[in-house]
Amino acid sequence: MSKLSILFLLVLSFSSVLSELCNPQDKQALLQIKKDLGNPTTLSSWLLTTDCCNRTWLGVSCDTDTQTYRVNDLDLSDLNLPKPYSIPPSIANLPYLNFLSISRTPTLIGQIPSAIAKLTQLRYLYITHTNVSGPIPDLLSQIKTLVTLDFSYNTLSGKLPASLSSLPNLVGITFDGNQISGAIPDSYGSFSKLFTSMTISRNRLTGKIPATFANLNLAFVDLSRNMLEGDASVLFGTEKNTQKILLAKNMLAFDLGKVGLSKNLNGLDLRNNRIYGTLPQGLTALKFLHSFNVSFNDLCGEIPQGGNMQRFDVSSYANNKCLCGSPLPPCT
Repeated sequence: MSKLSILFLLVLSFSSVLSELCNPQDKQALLQIKKDLGNPTTLSSWLLTTDCCNRTWLGVSCDTDTQTYRVNDLDLSDLNLPKPYSIPPSIANLPYLNFLSISRTPTLIGQIPSAIAKLTQLRYLYITHTNVSGPIPDLLSQIKTLVTLDFSYNTLSGKLPASLSSLPNLVGITFDGNQISGAIPDSYGSFSKLFTSMTISRNRLTGKIPATFANLNLAFVDLSRNMLEGDASVLFGTEKNTQKILLAKNMLAFDLGKVGLSKNLNGLDLRNNRIYGTLPQGLTALKFLHSFNVSFNDLCGEIPQGGNMQRFDVSSYANNKCLCGSPLPPCT
């Protein structure tokens, strides 16, 4: 190769480096993450010789709006890890992350690293459908920018961190399908007014739903398939914007006939509890109700007729103490 050709290649290589948008510290952090995960083939597009901001690196996006070109979105989903690995603490070396998703990787094990609390600009955190275990880190309460937390379908255990309610921008939590135990903290009734969604189904929660929940205006709540007991009437109210309440398969016991119903309620699943009293007459006025089940409880009295109630069959009312009227046998 001639000296002129070598010089040309050197100039071309130098020009390429100068034109690269990816921040060198972010690039180094990403390559370290790849190494810490055993260099899975899923991340084969993450190459030292290419620009991490040119949209060829799978799951990586950079901030082009402000033209800082810092890595702000990272999606580590469906990783074909060569063997079980933990979430690398090196993720904390991406200080401008706004969105982080780690999903659908059953060979991902270990605990959520405490280093994740260093991501002080993180808004959306999803760790779902993995075998990540251990407690939900209390340190997450240090990330004041958090809007959504989704840790569904892992093997997380321990208690719910009481400190999460201090997050000023949190809109919702989704912790379904884990092994979380203990009581729901009283502090969860003091989430900000932005907080509208709480789903912690398919866990091992015990005790009572805190009375402080009367302060919440949840659009969506799913506490089904736990071991909760006592009064859940605090979740109801005519003044609330509740759209769906799912409490099936607990040990809840309260007078359903005394609760107020949100006019926007479109789904109510209370089956397999110890709920008593009558069905609220307000059910017939609900324009959007499309799913309803109160079977396997201790309810009595005549089923309200009219409105959307006509669409529900025997299975929605079966195995109660003394419910009667269509679609069950007539009251006597």
